[in-house]
Amino acid sequence: MSNAAPILVWFERDLRLSDNPALTDAAASGRPVLPLFVLDDDRPGAWRRGGASRWWLAQSIAALAGALRRIGLPLVLRRGPADAVVPALAQSVGASAVVWNRRYEPWARRRDAAIKQALAEDDIAARSHNGTLLREPWEVRSGKDEPYRVFTPFWRALLALGVDGRPLPVPDRLPTPPTVPGGDRLEDWQLTPSQPDWAGGLRRTWTPGEAGARRRLTAFLDGGLAGYREGRDRPDRVGTSMLSPHLHFGEISPRSVWHAALAAEAAEPARTGDVEAYLRELGWREFSYQLLFHNDGLADAPLRPEYAAMPWRDAPEELRAWQRGRTGFPIVDAGMRQLWETGWMHNRVRMIVASFLVKDLLLPWQAGEAWFWDTLVDADLANNAASWQWVAGCGADAAPFFRIFNPVLQGRKFDPDGAYVRRFVPELARLPARWIHEPWAAPADVLAAAGLALGRHYPRPIVDHGAARTRALAALESIARSAA
Repeated sequence: MSNAAPILVWFERDLRLSDNPALTDAAASGRPVLPLFVLDDDRPGAWRRGGASRWWLAQSIAALAGALRRIGLPLVLRRGPADAVVPALAQSVGASAVVWNRRYEPWARRRDAAIKQALAEDDIAARSHNGTLLREPWEVRSGKDEPYRVFTPFWRALLALGVDGRPLPVPDRLPTPPTVPGGDRLEDWQLTPSQPDWAGGLRRTWTPGEAGARRRLTAFLDGGLAGYREGRDRPDRVGTSMLSPHLHFGEISPRSVWHAALAAEAAEPARTGDVEAYLRELGWREFSYQLLFHNDGLADAPLRPEYAAMPWRDAPEELRAWQRGRTGFPIVDAGMRQLWETGWMHNRVRMIVASFLVKDLLLPWQAGEAWFWDTLVDADLANNAASWQWVAGCGADAAPFFRIFNPVLQGRKFDPDGAYVRRFVPELARLPARWIHEPWAAPADVLAAAGLALGRHYPRPIVDHGAARTRALAALESIARSAA
């Protein structure tokens, strides 16, 4: 094989140059490097990217292409089944090897195995790497050599293993193949949503790409990390890193975030408790990926099979009210409107709105999972599925189904002055803090002074929480009886 034979670097969910094991592998060969991105979006058994994810992907690919140009490399874009596109392109350019960073969804694992087989038949080397996780999901195992189903022992085992190496630097300027094959134009993929207002809200909130991820991390370490342990539960404050979409698209590696947080702790030991709390959130991300890796049906069926018999309701109007932030419960509506406006929702509020859908409305968790998948810029199959199953009480290490959040009390506790609600539900902005989480209980003169007519400016509650709680517990009892 000639030294001029290029190495194909297949980018997918690793849209960065720093700490990119596949790119480092290619750079170490000394051969010409040909970067490739394949839009593999219409595969049976796969969850097709939602609208918010497609918007982010377009911006992130553009940012990656610019970063690659700065080190002398083009980015070839192709669309189609990757198990056909990747081997065909590798053969056509006479590639000596194809390198990429692994994905862990069931369909992606099957696809990658097919690619490796096809490349082997063409005598082309295939090397995949871990560019997504702190540890491979098969590495963190119990004393019985089994995958964990409870987070705390998983977390202890992960800490005992340690993070797999230190972040890799950006390669220097790399040689380009003498000829570069043609590809698609990014704009022809039409990834941007058709709703201009929605896209505008996303643009105002986010800067996709590796540079945006780095700025977001720096801002968090300089500001939000201090007090993170308590502040992370307050949606009225900037108390979280908001790195989840950057991590999902691989614009920054969890290993880079991990070491940066430890460096901040070393520089200021008083932050130890906050750093530990933050790293634990990265641990939950790892745990979700282990659950998905060992449970192919995580996104579709409850891990605890008895929950398949849950007597879910079919109430499309109530589902629509939840989706649009028109339930009449301010903290729920603020979260759902934040999601629609920005493509993201504060983690505490995600738990509140999920509990409301599953337990107050008794609607299936899969309906919430699907809505989040379409509207979240950080929609991630492992994290989305594991988190919804956690709230619904049917997953691994799940919150018990009988733990039903009271949306009024949750609002008062975590948004005590109503600042979060005022931002995303402006029709309630003039209500005093005492009533902002329970406007239906406000005296008539208070509503009048706030210019608020319930049922006209803002909906009355679509459900009575006390009655809904009783109904949810009865549903839980019914599956307990059927399982007995």
